[in-house]
Amino acid sequence: VQLQASGGGLVQAGGSLRLSCAASARTFSDYCMGWFRQAPGKEREYVGVINRSGGSRYYADSVKGRFTISRDNAKNTVSLQMNSLKPEDTAVYYCAAAWSPGVAIPTTPGSYGHWGQGTQVTVSS
Repeated sequence: VQLQASGGGLVQAGGSLRLSCAASARTFSDYCMGWFRQAPGKEREYVGVINRSGGSRYYADSVKGRFTISRDNAKNTVSLQMNSLKPEDTAVYYCAAAWSPGVAIPTTPGSYGHWGQGTQVTVSS
């Protein structure tokens, strides 16, 4: 699976950005998808994950109510809508794919075997 993320940029606090990730997998719907982020000097952390059908989603507490993850299995894409952005959201954002035949949705970076190249999101105060 190859993943290509896009949509990052510079935005003022309170603003919005939408990240997109295009996947090359023939069986995209077999993969759970996730967005993760990594700020300088910090470990990579999960932001939001979505199951294969798109019917279940989990979010980190820090973004709950502000970010929305979605997927389009017909177009092999996953998106992250980010609203009410805060300076602490500044990080490199990565999309990732985890082949998951079961019902569980992994949230740890180690569970994801395929990663995009990352896109920088900078939120100014």
